[in-house]
Amino acid sequence: MNSTPIITVNTAADEQGKKMLFWGCFIALTATAFGFVFRAFIMAQWGVQFGLSKTQQGEIFGVGFWPFGISIVFFSLIIDKIGYKKSMIFAFACHLLSVVITIFANGYWMLFAGTFLFALGNGAVEAVVNPVVATMFPKEKTKWLNILHAGWPAGMVVGGLLGIFMINQQFPWQLIIGFILLPAFTYGWIIMKRNFPVNERVKAGVSYLQMLEEVGVLGALIIAALCAFQLGSLFQWPLTVSIIITLVMTGIFGYFVRSLGRPLFILLLVIMIPLATTELGTDSWITELMTPAMKQIGFQGGWVLIYTSIIMALLRLYAGPIVHKLSPIGLLVISSLIAAVGLVFLSYSAGFMIVIAATIYALGKTFFWPTMLGVVSEQFPKGGALAINFTGAVGMMGVGVIGAVILGFVQDKQLDQNLATYDQKNNTTLHTDYLTAPKTGIFGTYKALDAQKIALAPAQAVEQINIVENNAKKSALRTVAIFPAGMFVCYLLLFFYFKSKGGYKPVQIYRNVALPQEVD
Repeated sequence: MNSTPIITVNTAADEQGKKMLFWGCFIALTATAFGFVFRAFIMAQWGVQFGLSKTQQGEIFGVGFWPFGISIVFFSLIIDKIGYKKSMIFAFACHLLSVVITIFANGYWMLFAGTFLFALGNGAVEAVVNPVVATMFPKEKTKWLNILHAGWPAGMVVGGLLGIFMINQQFPWQLIIGFILLPAFTYGWIIMKRNFPVNERVKAGVSYLQMLEEVGVLGALIIAALCAFQLGSLFQWPLTVSIIITLVMTGIFGYFVRSLGRPLFILLLVIMIPLATTELGTDSWITELMTPAMKQIGFQGGWVLIYTSIIMALLRLYAGPIVHKLSPIGLLVISSLIAAVGLVFLSYSAGFMIVIAATIYALGKTFFWPTMLGVVSEQFPKGGALAINFTGAVGMMGVGVIGAVILGFVQDKQLDQNLATYDQKNNTTLHTDYLTAPKTGIFGTYKALDAQKIALAPAQAVEQINIVENNAKKSALRTVAIFPAGMFVCYLLLFFYFKSKGGYKPVQIYRNVALPQEVD
């Protein structure tokens, strides 16, 4: 057994410290949401100011996700050795530096670098908060992880309202980005005064190798492939190089671990890719996608994101009775079906029906992320911080490699086709006059609108292009609805799998009664 000294936590002071630690973790997630929603609001402005194509904007959105995965994977492997507090200090430093770089950005690469650093900080935050909360509340993991992750939509709401106010008042976008420092300094101040609990895996005496065996070679293969292919896209190295890097990294892991991993865990990892695309990939674009339709009823597109985030925050804060009633897997079955219906409905909606469609979409996506983390933590407690954090990493890198970029790519390709068709029907030359030369992205070649040419185009041409572009934006939502539909099938099979075993039950490992604390 682990020989870490035991410190009891049943005093009022200890309980207060536990609550403060939880809220510090909560506020750290709101800081990550501030960065996300502000980028979503001002991306179109960056596109015009710096001449960014939709795919380039998608790449900036994407770099807000996949470095998260690299960061969370790295910290998951060493976090039990270096401690949670040091990891959170690293996160704070990344968030601070990211804001500075972004404020002084002069083009694509500085925006890319600032977003990259912010994502590294987000990964460090996620690597800490999920295992810490799961350890503090071992008998109600899914409930408290849902409450914790209410911090994300809560941050979206507060940040979104701030963003809309500042945009309406024509604040410079640099000042908007600077407001990320409000929650960042708050969580930084809280964590400096807190002691963090030792992970339940360590406390139960489960070895480091046993933790790695839960993830296994197949889990390492998924992570390594996502890392290698994303970096390959960034540095433009050949496909064979990405494959070789993936095989070498997986081979080294397999040599020491010699376990394929738990089959159920591997399945959950795979499901995280469409799950994250459904939630985060869509949220990246939802403001711009819905702006034309929302303008018709007199609102900014950002209100869709804020409205859905309010629903998510409230439902996650009161997730306990819902999880108890439906079970985590049952909740995921229902959520995926509702999300698929909501996205399709949203893509066809106009006028007040947008609000109804957005409500359905929000109800569907609300419980995805924290409930999946809860299922992994409850079913694979021997996996410790690594299992729960690898799950989040696959989701983030998956949406970075696939989700955010494919939505931008779908828009560019659809616009390319729609403009060509429009020219044929109306005897115009919009396709020739206002699209760029062919560009190459991770999903192939495409043409995009030339922002500089559009800025000089006559009003009639701009109006015609906007009509065609709006249809392309709607098609992106219908495309992403494929993901929750596939998830519904997977979760339904898992539901019947657990039912055949007597129902869903969390796996228990030996625990000491009291929680040991990290020694700073």
